[in-house]
Amino acid sequence: MERPSRLTRRQCVSRLAGGLAALPLLAATPLLAATPPGRIKITGFDIHKVTLRWRDLLFVEVKTDAGITGLGEGTLEGREDAVENELRWLEESYVGRDPSGIEEHWNRSYYLLSRWRNGPPAMTALSALDIALWDIEGKRLNLPVWRLLQGPLKPRLRVYYTHWNASLTGAKRTPEAFAQWARETSAKGWTAVKWSIPMGLPEKERTQALVRELEAVRGAIGYKMDLALEASETFSIRSAVEMAQTIAPYKPLWIEEPTLRESPQGLADVAAKSPVPIATGEGLFTRYEFGALLERKGASIIQPDVMHAGGITEIRKVANLAETYGAEVAPHQCSGPIAHVASINAMSVCRNFLVEEWEAADDDLYLELTDGKYPTQKEGTVALPEGPGLGISVNFAEFKKRCPYKKRYLPASLPI
Repeated sequence: MERPSRLTRRQCVSRLAGGLAALPLLAATPLLAATPPGRIKITGFDIHKVTLRWRDLLFVEVKTDAGITGLGEGTLEGREDAVENELRWLEESYVGRDPSGIEEHWNRSYYLLSRWRNGPPAMTALSALDIALWDIEGKRLNLPVWRLLQGPLKPRLRVYYTHWNASLTGAKRTPEAFAQWARETSAKGWTAVKWSIPMGLPEKERTQALVRELEAVRGAIGYKMDLALEASETFSIRSAVEMAQTIAPYKPLWIEEPTLRESPQGLADVAAKSPVPIATGEGLFTRYEFGALLERKGASIIQPDVMHAGGITEIRKVANLAETYGAEVAPHQCSGPIAHVASINAMSVCRNFLVEEWEAADDDLYLELTDGKYPTQKEGTVALPEGPGLGISVNFAEFKKRCPYKKRYLPASLPI
């Protein structure tokens, strides 16, 4: 049998090039039209602030000389001015740089620009820029962020209706009203909700009022919905344990921040005796602070916020760290449309994802302001956006016209 003649290297390259040119699918691949790294430079930031219902929202647009704009969000209720100042401080170190290489940007911004690197305004500004850089990279490559992250593990993510009792305040807050609202919410497809435990009452009366609400909801819809409870750091270790033991028969999904978030040991003391899972994390920054919480077993459900914990880059690392401790992730999110979609993009690749917080009362507005691209709930889940980058655009001019900035101040409700 005659052996085939060996091709020279030049002949191999020539045949390979000819074969690739003949493939129509490759020619149509969006990657071929992508702007190469190093050809784009950041030119500056545009910052937008609005007031929606009870909170102020802050957004940043990272502009480039290629016409690609990245969207980020840095909402920090009551401290938007501080975040804006941080963004302007960071702007000088971003202008003129290639937006690609997001890990390098994060490392430089967090570790190298200053030794004073932590705290809510600084981390919120860094997070907003990180989100915007992921948006730029996705648009540059014409791919969704979840694809850049090598996901998704699931095409739809479970969400829960947060601030569920916002319309049930004062005299309207009755067990009967809770029961009716539960029926209506369940009929709309929601499978999980969260509401705030009654405030402004003596300790035992708070728990008794909560029991009446839980009884009403369970009596109305049974166990069709998971019920999460926001405690807003307003219990002591002792009273938190007593409250948890009292409400355990109603099978809450979790009790959120029963005591001070700064004390992982205090949360661990509650968690060790509570028959209800403890959740926390919206006020924690980076994997370092979550590591201290997880090491002490202060929560079995962590709630990092993509706008505060360090953006898409860091929230994935936080989730991966939590997985090694057997903890689940239910990200905190009750802000604007950009943060919502950034969070679900990041969670698309996390095996220990449990459920995403969703500000359902704003869905219609966000859908309108994003040209119909904003994900909305169906059967208790939302779909990942399909467009490049984060998958949405935002009409900031209309947003500011509809929701002018009022600079609201939101004091904490912590007991003395």
